[in-house]
Amino acid sequence: MAEGSRAGPLAFGQVVIGPPGSGKSTYCQAMGAFLARLGRRVAVVNLDPANEALPGPCALDIGELVTLPDVMASLGLGPNGGLLYCMEYLEANADWLRERLRALQGHYLLFDCPGQVELYTHHQALKNVFAQLAKWNFRLAAVHLVDSHYCTDPGKFISVLCTSLSTMLHVELPHVNVLSKMDLIEHYGKLAFNLDYYTEVLDLSYLVDHLASDPFFRNFRRLNEKLVEVIEDYSLVSFVPLNVQDKQSMRQVLQAVDKASGYSFGDREQRSLEALMSAAVGADFHFSSTLAVQEKYVQSQDKAVEEEVMDL
Repeated sequence: MAEGSRAGPLAFGQVVIGPPGSGKSTYCQAMGAFLARLGRRVAVVNLDPANEALPGPCALDIGELVTLPDVMASLGLGPNGGLLYCMEYLEANADWLRERLRALQGHYLLFDCPGQVELYTHHQALKNVFAQLAKWNFRLAAVHLVDSHYCTDPGKFISVLCTSLSTMLHVELPHVNVLSKMDLIEHYGKLAFNLDYYTEVLDLSYLVDHLASDPFFRNFRRLNEKLVEVIEDYSLVSFVPLNVQDKQSMRQVLQAVDKASGYSFGDREQRSLEALMSAAVGADFHFSSTLAVQEKYVQSQDKAVEEEVMDL
């Protein structure tokens, strides 16, 4: 207990990571609004020095310490090198971050992180920042967002699985992988398998067999088999589908994250969640549920198959 007292009061939060365009900032704002409706005090912390157009309110912005345009202009670096420098600068100035976070004591924190994949697969700076936060008594879960459109391309999906596994092993935080933008998945094209195949990461040998039908990937079958073996041997990667417009989907993600970080519901928040889930669907959640999207997609595929059979 003495060590925890020196580190500061226990605090919980999420570090939201993932490739560019996966919806990290949108997720932070949507999850913040969802948690606020449950009565949880929430603060969004922007750790992306390239994020100049924040989609919503931000309690703490790394732009007060360093910005990517300034680094690129002063050091002659490109976007990738400049972003790595910014994260190393943040690591070297961890006291600045700790001082700013003290003003947010009692809040549940959502850390909106940069979109450079190297930061989560092999670069040390952001990993060290997360480790420093743990020493300050923050209990964090990593929420790794992946755009759901990768499911429509088996080759890209295997790459996503490898990246997700590498991120989980490197970041060393309780981890939840999320397939974002599920409300748009039916616009991306046909899936080779049902959605649960991708979220549960079932027998990937079927995916390799599907790739073998593509002339481009036929010569790389052996490589794909070995990559799939690595993923299956670790048996760590699975995904939670997310549609930020759907409260049931948001609840599913929140429960997975709270379980990963060890956050426990209070009675008041549990009652708020139950009331929210039982309430009529409002304007904020006008899209169909994620499950309904899957059912609709499967039904449309079945109908297409029936039409092809009738044509024959």
